[in-house]
Amino acid sequence: MADALRVFEREAVVFRRVWRGSIVSTVVTPILFLAGIGVGLGGLIDERSGAVDGLSYLDFVVPGLLAGSAMQLGAFSGLWSVMIGTTWGRYFHGMAATPITPGGVYGGYVLWVGVRAAGSASAFLLAAALVGGVPSWWGVLGVPIATLTALSFTAPITAFTAAQEHDQAFPVIVRLGIMPLFLFSATFFPLDQLPSWLRPLAWASPLWHGVELMRAATVGRLSYVGVGDAALHLAVLAAVIGAGWAVGVRTMTRKLAA
Repeated sequence: MADALRVFEREAVVFRRVWRGSIVSTVVTPILFLAGIGVGLGGLIDERSGAVDGLSYLDFVVPGLLAGSAMQLGAFSGLWSVMIGTTWGRYFHGMAATPITPGGVYGGYVLWVGVRAAGSASAFLLAAALVGGVPSWWGVLGVPIATLTALSFTAPITAFTAAQEHDQAFPVIVRLGIMPLFLFSATFFPLDQLPSWLRPLAWASPLWHGVELMRAATVGRLSYVGVGDAALHLAVLAAVIGAGWAVGVRTMTRKLAA
């Protein structure tokens, strides 16, 4: 853990110099989605249908956007940024040349992404609350849920990237993986609107589990998912993070030994 904290500190120092460049993608863009879809389009949907799953469309879409933006931050942080550290810039090799272990490099980087996800989620949640999209104080739980959602993508994707020599697979992951999940994991409409044969794909996604937990938190109703389902959602996120972490330590160790 001490090694991971050293790497975490290094990432924090670097981020202090470049944070302005990340504000648009991690904070401004999700808030623009909130204004355009949640407030603008949501008003039209409420006017026509009255409710979505018993919620106003703004209340329905806020947790989806929050979880979706956390997923994107976590996924993208595990792709090109890690490739720079392991292959193009090889600064991860420089860390491993010190007493810091490869496992510490992996752990510190993933933990840093989790903290970034928590900060972005806090800013988005505040903006959503100001426009009335977070009807319950339980919505503060959206921050740790967003963090878990981000880590459930960062941990396995970083593990994958650490085993790569080039980034040819990355656009495929984004176009055929990340973006479809963002659109079809109950973020913008209820899952039962999908064809029955597509629903299992959404159920297998960590994002869907994050969205369900997030929605129960922001509306302040555990009954929205049920105690048993909430425990299952948490277990799935934790299992994905744990599996990704275990594989990631091994792939990072092999990469940095090369």
